Parts: sequence; structure tokens; C-alpha cells
Amino acid sequence: MKKGVLYGIGAYVLWGFFPIYWKFLHVVPAMQVIGHRIGWSFAVLLIYILATKQWHEFRSVAFNAKTIGMYAVAGVLLSINWLIYVWGVNAGFIVETSLGYFINPLLSVLMGVIFLRERLRPAQWVPVVIAAVGVIYLTSVYGRLPWIALSLALSFGIYGLVKKLAPLGSLYGLTLETGIVFPAALIYLMVVQAQGAGAFLHDGTTVDLFLMGAGIVTTIPLLMFASAAKQIPLSMVGILQYIAPTLQFLIGVFIYKEPFDHAHLTGFGIVWVALVIFWVENFLSNRVPVEPIPELGEG
Repeated sequence: MKKGVLYGIGAYVLWGFFPIYWKFLHVVPAMQVIGHRIGWSFAVLLIYILATKQWHEFRSVAFNAKTIGMYAVAGVLLSINWLIYVWGVNAGFIVETSLGYFINPLLSVLMGVIFLRERLRPAQWVPVVIAAVGVIYLTSVYGRLPWIALSLALSFGIYGLVKKLAPLGSLYGLTLETGIVFPAALIYLMVVQAQGAGAFLHDGTTVDLFLMGAGIVTTIPLLMFASAAKQIPLSMVGILQYIAPTLQFLIGVFIYKEPFDHAHLTGFGIVWVALVIFWVENFLSNRVPVEPIPELGEG
């Protein structure tokens, strides 16, 4: 289990430092960043599957109409989530993006009630209501609905719902998802390159390397997470998942000096209290593990 914990911590720490990576690509439009992330991720995943001689198994379980249909939906949702996240980071909203992943577990629970007819214990409604109060309070603080956080939480929550119903594991699932949206990403990148607006091969070697490296930084924590999930309890994974948004929050406040005053602290504090109550109630009831972030990671 110790090795699994280390893999889990490593995966979430890497996800936690994602804002710094994407900041190196702040000169590149978010759509192009996501196009390259999809393309290079698919290439890396496909090479890994071929190198580990898993192609026949992957083809046998993935290539049927129902599975492709489910993962087409997942691929679109994941692309939207990645796009909002990268845009948010490079537009100076790292703190708000971290809020999205703090509230995601509570939103996922609520979606389970709505779509899967799961029933919550009365005490479980308490943190959901408290988190809603926190979002309402932050709306008044920001002077607008925190749409970046809510969009990230909602897109990833629905993505998690689809993944919960889908048959493939994390490796095969992400390979199929990125493979399905890859043609659209490739066409888009070819068009912007033909128009002379493409960043790749035009904005310097550093940008080119970071665009190509997007595939590596996407797949390494994924594979680490997949290994960890097999070796440690889901309850442990559920606790570890808060490493990533916590690091992202700290990076936004202390490295990139994003605004965070006492009013913001109060709003975030309300959400954090909701999460603490959620975990304590869950532990005291029957030690049912909380669903982790769905086999992917953030941003």
C-alpha cells in the first residue's frame, strides 16, 4: 500500500502544479493549447499501448458502437473542461479554478442523487447546502457568478458520471476519448497553421516543446493514478484528491499573486467547512469511501 500511496501523492502533486506548466503557454490561445494537448496525449497513449502490447485487448473492448458513443460524450466533456481550465489559468483565475475542484466532489454527490437515484442521508445534505451558501457568498464577492469554478465542477461532474457508467479503465478510456476528438483537434490545428495563426513552429522552441510535452504531462500522472487506484482504498484516494486543488490555490495566491482578501477567505472557508463536514459525516456513518475524481485528474 505504501507504494500505492506514493503513486497517488505523486499524481495529485503533478496535477497540482499544472498551472505553472500552462502559464508557460500563456502566449498561445487556449484552443490551440487544447488541440495540441489532445493530439500529443493521444499519440503518447497510443504508443504506450502499442509498446506494452495491449493493442489487441484495447481494440477488442473499445471498438463497439455503445462504448464509442459513451466515450465520444466523455471526450467532448473532457475537452470542454480542459479548455476552461487552461483559459482560466492563463487569464489569471487560478484561485477560481481551484474552487471548481474543491466543490466537484459535493456536486458529484448531488448529481448521483439526480441522475442515479442515489439517496443521501439527511446529514449529507448539510455540506451540500453549506457549499451552496459559499458559492452564493462568493458570487457577491466577485460581483458575478463564479462561472469558471462552476463550469469546471459541472463539466467534470458530468464527465465523472459518464465514466462511472462506462466500461473501460483509465488508460483505455482516455485513449479512446482523445482518439475520438483527435480528428477535430487535428483539423482545427491544420486550419490555424494554414492561416498563419498557429503557434507551433512559429513562437519559438520553448513553446513548441511545451506544446509537445502536453501529452507527457497528461499521461504520466494518469498512469501513476491508475497504479495507485489499484493498490489503495478509494477512501484514501478520496482524501488525496484535495492535494491538487490545494496546491493550485496556493500557487495562485502566493506565486501569481491573484487577489485573495478576507472576503474571498470567508467564501472559500465556507466551502472548506462543507468538505470537512462531508468527510466527518461519511466516516462516522459507515466508512463508505467517497468517489474519487474520475480516473483522470484536473485541468
